[in-house]
Amino acid sequence: MKVNTDIGIKLENPFMLASGILDENGYTMERILNNGASSAVTKSIGMEERRGFDPPVIYHDENYVINAVGLSNPGIDNFGEEIKIALRSGKPVIGSIFGRDAEEFSLLARKMESYSVSAIELNLSCPHVKGYGMEVGSDPDLVSEIVSEVKSKVSIPVFSKLSPNTSDIVEEAKAAEKSDALVLINTIKAMKIDIYARKPVLSNVYGGLSGASIKPVGVRYVYEIKKELNKKIIGVGGIENVNDAIEYIMAGASAVQIGSAVYKYGIGIFNKLNNDLNEFFIKNNINDIEDIIGVALK
Repeated sequence: MKVNTDIGIKLENPFMLASGILDENGYTMERILNNGASSAVTKSIGMEERRGFDPPVIYHDENYVINAVGLSNPGIDNFGEEIKIALRSGKPVIGSIFGRDAEEFSLLARKMESYSVSAIELNLSCPHVKGYGMEVGSDPDLVSEIVSEVKSKVSIPVFSKLSPNTSDIVEEAKAAEKSDALVLINTIKAMKIDIYARKPVLSNVYGGLSGASIKPVGVRYVYEIKKELNKKIIGVGGIENVNDAIEYIMAGASAVQIGSAVYKYGIGIFNKLNNDLNEFFIKNNINDIEDIIGVALK
């Protein structure tokens, strides 16, 4: 059986590739889409090529990853061919974009739409690059302006990826309410110190925390915002197995994105998640994902 879901676009299963994991290259996106992922969110793409931070940019252990890549990307004008390759899979590709203001976001969104992506994901929440991401997402008026401007300029669905690092994520979600879906959550601002080198392990000092350690935070925010706004939500953060995914779905998510677990377990995780979800549905006499979306709120 296939567990179909709807996030403003139809997906054959709820397991999406999250932005920032093996998604700057069309061939790796195509491979992941051909191995069980229902859709792929591209690496966040900006107006111009960006080198990012100097290494080291990633630290990981068994339970978490901290990264400060620095929004490195080839620039929007150089990314069309990668999307074209990924689309050979026949599955949806979602274009993630970042910018400084509504004008940049709308220009990027229109260009992404011209590349035939199925939806736009607005990165309003990167925690470690000055002038972008979280700094943009922390201003509700700017968030509202960006979402409204992008929605007026494209005909495809628009998703807003929000930050748990702001003072009030509910206010941020309300500012982004015109989005077709909300993506919760991005990474949490964090750091790690090498006690022998006596300095931070990342060149940028701070990075974004992802992996299993942030799952309870992600589930909490999905639950809270679903209860407050009753919008379509895509859950992301610390999903490593089907039970993690089901928690997010029961908290209110219609789909989930897989990121650090791909880094940890490889692309085979998507087929495993699909098989395990089918088994859970059969064992528990569940016929439709809608029967359990947000069931914990009732």
